[in-house]
Amino acid sequence: MRQIVFDLETTGFKFAEGHRIVEIGAVEMVNGAVTGRNFHSYVNPERDMPEGAYKVHGLSAEFLSDKPIFTHPEVAPAFLDFVGDAQLVAHNGIAFDLPFLNAELAAAKLRILDRDNIVDTLHIARRKFPGSPASLDALCARFGIDTSTRERDGHGALLDSKLLAAVYIELTGGAQAGLDFKRDDGDETQSSGINVTRAPARQRPQPLRSLVTESEKSAHDAFVAELGEESVWSRLAGVKADA
Repeated sequence: MRQIVFDLETTGFKFAEGHRIVEIGAVEMVNGAVTGRNFHSYVNPERDMPEGAYKVHGLSAEFLSDKPIFTHPEVAPAFLDFVGDAQLVAHNGIAFDLPFLNAELAAAKLRILDRDNIVDTLHIARRKFPGSPASLDALCARFGIDTSTRERDGHGALLDSKLLAAVYIELTGGAQAGLDFKRDDGDETQSSGINVTRAPARQRPQPLRSLVTESEKSAHDAFVAELGEESVWSRLAGVKADA
């Protein structure tokens, strides 16, 4: 199964109020595991940047002024090609990311994305941890996912997509779900298209060197001697000597 984890940065909350997308980031997952294929583009919003939005993502109107506009072939059309028919994954994607993206796509007379084909990790987190914080930062903290880059550099659509992919794997066990194992007897499962062959166990050519020092060995022998011949340690020592 192919999925695209994506995130947007915008000038504000509603396209209908004149706000626009300024950054798109996306990460590909196949059978529950990140593949390393990404999509990223800054977008010239063709408008000013509100101070509140700038404080969130740090993208100024000046920085974005020479970036391609949303309809440029390297932006929306390229993103749609990257998505293809994959399932979408986003945090608060049902309420924000997908409606905003589809509004931009519709205004550009491009293909909109299916609302029924998105997984919202915010909803998953709220069901799984009712009453607990469910922001991306809170979930990263819960799962021990490193956010030092985000804390240093601020929000970024591609960085947040990568963090969200890691969170999604923790929420769903997706990384494990994509693995099929070939058994030693030759049987093999093909359900996911990924086959992992278990290598046969190999013996070390030489035993590992003991980490017990001579002084520790002498102290142990003296301790066992004090326990008497009927102690478990003494009987085991006798068995080893007979062997």
